[in-house]
Amino acid sequence: MDEHKNILIINDMPGYGKVALAAMLPILSHLGHSVYNLPTALVSNTLDYGVFTILDTTDYMIKAIEAWKKLGFRFDCITTGFLASARQVDIIRSFIESQRKPGLLVMTDPIMGDDGALYNGVTEETVGNMRRLLGVADVIVPNVTEATFLAGMYQGREALTRDEARRVVDALLAFGPRSVVVTSGVAAETGEHAVWGYNHETAEYFTIPYRFLQVHFPGTGDMFSAVLVGELLAGKGLYPSVKRAMAVIEKMIFLEQDERERNKGIRVEKYLSILND
Repeated sequence: MDEHKNILIINDMPGYGKVALAAMLPILSHLGHSVYNLPTALVSNTLDYGVFTILDTTDYMIKAIEAWKKLGFRFDCITTGFLASARQVDIIRSFIESQRKPGLLVMTDPIMGDDGALYNGVTEETVGNMRRLLGVADVIVPNVTEATFLAGMYQGREALTRDEARRVVDALLAFGPRSVVVTSGVAAETGEHAVWGYNHETAEYFTIPYRFLQVHFPGTGDMFSAVLVGELLAGKGLYPSVKRAMAVIEKMIFLEQDERERNKGIRVEKYLSILND
């Protein structure tokens, strides 16, 4: 059986730093897939440096998709990340519908914020636009900040009770995705860091605690998404796929934690062998 898939990553491309496309491409390529990209923006470097410039590529996206349709390009999996404008939501929704076929896997990471706050330039209008994209996804992977904003339940904290986490997940499901994975949360009852979610295949909610390492690297969410997609395309169920992605990223963070220049993200190519374990 041929496990090789054609994967399209729709995300921003950094010039310097291992985030977004630069973090996801090596992982999915290493897993043996043909990986293609549609950049939503060109970013000079990771935003963690505090100084950066961004080029919105909406016009290029329109022309690229027109060319691909003429050429008949087809994909087995489409993942979406950072979007630079409301127009891009409509462009991507339309393109995904044009690619619909049995077995197409669509995953959306609604990149808008982290650590209890929206990123600079992200507004309530941005949040509303992103909600419109959730309904075309099989799996969405917001962090807890993004999840609470999308659900309209933001309270300025990342610690949620079990009931609060369930309500957030249910609110996200109401927008139309089949499965939900909420990362970077904290269980209010225990203080444990956790991933919450809902698996449509088993109709079950889940909570997966994890060891939190007190070190921050940009791009770990993108890497998590890439490993998750790789596991799902290999036929693994959502729950074991999430656990595998968590384990891989935890190990990469642990091995890289003494690196001084963390703003550039994890040197993902250095640690690709972890995917073979």
